[in-house]
Amino acid sequence: MLVDKHRSAIDAILKKFPPDHKRSAVLPLLYLAQHEYGSITDEAVGEIAGLIGVDPTQVASLIGFYTLFHEGAGGTCRIQICTDFPCSLRGAGAFADELCARLGIQMGETTPDGLITVEEVKCVAACDRAPMFQLQDSEGIHYHEHQTVDSAMALIEMLRARQSDA
Repeated sequence: MLVDKHRSAIDAILKKFPPDHKRSAVLPLLYLAQHEYGSITDEAVGEIAGLIGVDPTQVASLIGFYTLFHEGAGGTCRIQICTDFPCSLRGAGAFADELCARLGIQMGETTPDGLITVEEVKCVAACDRAPMFQLQDSEGIHYHEHQTVDSAMALIEMLRARQSDA
């Protein structure tokens, strides 16, 4: 259980919020759970709900809203391509389709080497710099703007090289 393994971190998070506003700790607690498990499990949702005194449905609703949280397992790196209307007008849909084709996967799938999951997201606030994506990896979130499939593939090859060196 999360609370057994990370009691001091959980206490530190909860201490940042007044007791009558514990529910405000939901995002940092979700981040902690995802860091521990790689995604947000149903068990983690229930545990976090219990810690902050809300219904698990309230916690789960945030996971679907925020692109930084993942309900299922995925690759070591997640490429999240904004395909909202303004980005689509700048070629994001075609970019996403071609990138997935070059990787041999469908949107939402993970490459056979387990490194890359490509996901479609709505609005990462860079409409004028599309096609663009945010890359989530163990080092954080990195934004890549004005992308071409070739530039994205070059980045993926660099990530693969880094993984094989590790």
